Amino acid sequence: MLSQRQEDLWLASAKSVNQQVKHMEGSVLVIEDEEPVRQLLAVNLQNAGYKVHCAGDIPQAEVLMRQIRPDLVVLSWILPGIPGLPFARRLRSDRRTKDISIVLISTRSEEHDKVAALEGGADDYVTKPYSGRELLARIKAVMRRRTPQLADDIIEVTGLQLDPAARRVSSGDSEIELWTTEFRLLHFFMTHPGRIFSRTTLLDEIWGHDAYVEERTVDVHIRRLRQGLAPHGHDALIETVRGLGYRFRGERD
Repeated sequence: MLSQRQEDLWLASAKSVNQQVKHMEGSVLVIEDEEPVRQLLAVNLQNAGYKVHCAGDIPQAEVLMRQIRPDLVVLSWILPGIPGLPFARRLRSDRRTKDISIVLISTRSEEHDKVAALEGGADDYVTKPYSGRELLARIKAVMRRRTPQLADDIIEVTGLQLDPAARRVSSGDSEIELWTTEFRLLHFFMTHPGRIFSRTTLLDEIWGHDAYVEERTVDVHIRRLRQGLAPHGHDALIETVRGLGYRFRGERD
């Protein structure tokens, strides 16, 4: 349980952080059995621009994750029934969830506990008690490392520039007009240069796991994206890898 003073400090910290944090279209699943702590986490994360889902234990979280795929899980180590650490290992071993970011929270502060958490799949380990500012900063840092397409940083690859916050794509002094899906595709490609992505993976990343969209839809939007980039000479950056999928050529500047 949090004291009234702790709650007040949390809320004040969240308001301060909210004034500084840019909006990110990321989703967070909070798994915490103490309801006051869970609710406070949810409010602060929402204020920071995240879409938040909550669960009080692992079985509830598993039900939720059949319907959603969060970008990050804030996971308490001590939970009723199944502890947080085995669940983190389970997430890492599942193809569908292995790339989800995990921030493990615990009262355990010994070095061997932190090592166990990180080796068990957590991206970061936060010891209770913690400040709202610290937790939000760590979540933002983890999201930036694991899911760079969720950040608002301007990206440039071989003269092609994409500004996520302004939703603007340009080449030199010329602006490139793209539809929403093509913009999201380009953003994902530019934040993952050199990697080959299958049509199934692109469907999951751009349309979502629960979207009922045919794989051929990916080809249609790739063609439209190339058409938008062609007048500026950047269409060749998107390469078709026969039998495998697509790859974005070039290195981030």
